[in-house]
Amino acid sequence: MFNQKRIRDYGVKIGVLEPGIHNAITDVEGVTVGHVTLSEKDKQTGVTAILPHQGNIFKEKLIASSHVINGFGKTMGTIQMAELGTLETPILLTNTLNVGIAADTLIDYMLDQNPEIGRTTGTVNPVVAECNDMFLNDVRAKHVKSEDFIQALENTSVEFEEGSVGAGTGMLCYSLKGGIGSASRMMEMSHGKYTIGVLVLSNFGILSDLVINGRKIGQELKESILESYKEEDKGSIIVIVATDLPVTERQLNRIIKRSITGLSRTGSIITNGSGEIVIGFSTAQKIPHEKPEHCLTLSIIHEEEIDLAFRAVGEATEEAVLNSLVTAESVVGRDGNTRPAFKDLIENFNISLL
Repeated sequence: MFNQKRIRDYGVKIGVLEPGIHNAITDVEGVTVGHVTLSEKDKQTGVTAILPHQGNIFKEKLIASSHVINGFGKTMGTIQMAELGTLETPILLTNTLNVGIAADTLIDYMLDQNPEIGRTTGTVNPVVAECNDMFLNDVRAKHVKSEDFIQALENTSVEFEEGSVGAGTGMLCYSLKGGIGSASRMMEMSHGKYTIGVLVLSNFGILSDLVINGRKIGQELKESILESYKEEDKGSIIVIVATDLPVTERQLNRIIKRSITGLSRTGSIITNGSGEIVIGFSTAQKIPHEKPEHCLTLSIIHEEEIDLAFRAVGEATEEAVLNSLVTAESVVGRDGNTRPAFKDLIENFNISLL
């Protein structure tokens, strides 16, 4: 996408399942992604918006679930999601101290589309997630404004940039520059072909733990190039999982939990200060906001088929993290703080990933 060099372009193939056309979360039909990037001096932040489908998501909700791997995070909307098992707004990603304005803007965005909210029907549950970009960004300044969130929501696309863009502008990954990454996997079942797509906002890990396809590349870089490099993990990762697989909320929750296998294969140990939050949704079936006359009928996979989805989400999460790392550009931010880009290190020092 956007002619960026991704992990597969370095000859690294993750897992055994095939990716979709874009190898991104947008391979799930109807899903689109938009960014607004704010990058100037101590302003290194932004917003990433995920539209789960192209209709009115408040009126046509989706089966959804969330999972907390490590709860050092400040998400909004996941409590109701856990109780009702549905998603009724787009998902916004940003930095920690902009969660409030993100939620407020998303509420206004939904009110504009749905005049019945707060009048003839209930309120709305905005879903917002964050990572802390304070090393590169002056997070106290709360640079992201309401118009930035609206711009991201109104300019989503199937193709989008990865790395140091949107909410990922000021994020770190394995002590290097991180940010937005995505990947997908196709699943062949007897009743159809389905997709799992993952988008990550990566801001976690220490360099010496980084593993690519079983190779301890982080330790190699630490020993040969960055001997005195300070390692500290005070970040987080947000994992957004989309699928068109027909599942219940319980089945979806089982699937998104397995994203941790992908994180672990990149070297993550889920440290104390790193918030690992997963949010997932299925586009296979829409749940009407208004109560119908008859019971709803939902199609679901059999439990014996779910292992394929477990494999797919792990592989896609692993590759999405690596894509966030290899597409990221080096950024000089707050107080001159900087982190090198992984791609610059391997290219400048002629390091092969094979």
